Amino acid sequence: MTEFSRRDALLLSSAGLIPTGAMAQETPRRGGILTVHFATEQRILNPSLQASTGVYIVGGKIQEALVDLDEAGNPVPVLAESWESSPDGKTHIFKLRQGVTWHDGKPFTSADVAFTAMEMWKKILNYGTTLQQFLTEVQTPDAHTAVFKYERPMPQGLLLRALPDLGYISPKHIYETGDIRQNPANTAPVGTGPFKFVQYERGQFIIAERNPNYWRPNLPYLDRVVWRVIGDRAAAAAQMEAGQILFSPYSSLAISDFQRLSRDARFEVTTKGNEGNARTNTVEFNHRNPVLADVRVRKAIGHALNIPFFIENFLGTFAKVGTGPIPSVSTAYYPTSGIPQIGYDVALANRLLDEAGQRRGAGGVRFSVRLLPAPWGEDISLFATYIQQSLQQVGIRVEIVRLDAAGFLRSVYNDWSFDLATGWHQYRNDPAVSTTVWYRSGQPKGAPWTNQWGWQSDQMDQIIDNAATEVDADRRRALYADFVKLAQTDVPILTPIEQIFVSVFNKRVRNAANNPRWASSSWHDTWLAS
Repeated sequence: MTEFSRRDALLLSSAGLIPTGAMAQETPRRGGILTVHFATEQRILNPSLQASTGVYIVGGKIQEALVDLDEAGNPVPVLAESWESSPDGKTHIFKLRQGVTWHDGKPFTSADVAFTAMEMWKKILNYGTTLQQFLTEVQTPDAHTAVFKYERPMPQGLLLRALPDLGYISPKHIYETGDIRQNPANTAPVGTGPFKFVQYERGQFIIAERNPNYWRPNLPYLDRVVWRVIGDRAAAAAQMEAGQILFSPYSSLAISDFQRLSRDARFEVTTKGNEGNARTNTVEFNHRNPVLADVRVRKAIGHALNIPFFIENFLGTFAKVGTGPIPSVSTAYYPTSGIPQIGYDVALANRLLDEAGQRRGAGGVRFSVRLLPAPWGEDISLFATYIQQSLQQVGIRVEIVRLDAAGFLRSVYNDWSFDLATGWHQYRNDPAVSTTVWYRSGQPKGAPWTNQWGWQSDQMDQIIDNAATEVDADRRRALYADFVKLAQTDVPILTPIEQIFVSVFNKRVRNAANNPRWASSSWHDTWLAS
């Protein structure tokens, strides 16, 4: 059990709501090195190929997307200066920024956009393969115009909300020959961003330095960004206190350290700057296991988990009970009624297991499963242990198999070597960006955070495809209500807890958390006070 009490959580919540933009009127100071806690190493660092906060935290400073979000969450130009769409949603024209160069000196052009969209987003990028499945071509009438053509309508609002995460551009001249997945630039990225890749020492650090030819005049302010690889949360907190780390993103520290550091005047502990990355804790089922293929068993597992108790005793006020795959922060698409819920009910869990033919045997055990928790955050590890203890009470024996990031991704998304997995699903501004891919069949094998469960539903696929191509806002909203209802009825996965990431800053960091996906964004205007 944790010593993190509800009273501590309330104190932390209030302490963390100090606006980080309060010092934004100061005169920015040039120079300095921003040191960042990098908790889980990635197989690649190119956000055109893998959508992940673990990739964005590094790659988002080196490569850039067509658009990003402003402080209010609205799309703003980056590599695209402007855009317009046809009324039927099948043509989207992006006017690209001129005078931009790649870090190796080559010019950025529409050919880079076309290549990235067709060869990376459409074929490889997790989330991107579903979002861009109806993209037929990207025309390049000139070096600074990219015309996206779709077989079925692509709502402009969806595309613009997706591009901050799924719109990073890679250099065609670096990737056009050879296997894209094996390109050395995947771990030594070449971009147009404010910082240039310098060095990556596995298990130790990543370094990027100021891009002297950056297209934004007189930016960035920082000389360097250094990401320090620290898997041990206590060690990371100690380095923050010693001033060796200035920023720890994405709830990477221990929950008890959030409370302790929030009392230290040097630090800010906050959810601000993470509004565009709401997340749900998940329980993922491998439907290739015939036991778990039975919806009664999946529902029984959900009913065996006392989620309010877990939140009260382990997570505090930064979490709430999840009600489905679309979190409550999505005011445009969150359904407010008519959604089946899977509440805590041990008697019902036992009855469903009996009805499914999974009766107790020797020692009261019905069956055994292997549970793989993702190594992203302390809450996932705690939740895995809680699942193990909870399912034991209904006769399900759980073996927890803990792996590093690469091992977890390979086992769950490539080898399908798991029975249960638990991790995070992140909601990125629109259900079609990163949520429906957890349910849509036909995802490329090995694509992280997509439907690799062995579950397929024609009805679900049709709802997802229709919603993603519906340009009428009211009809689109109704389709997503149908999506949530079906997801909560068939329960291909569970989404029982809703959270927003917690960031810990040294208050020397200025212009921090000034947009809803700040940890993933470019940091072009970030600076350090002396």
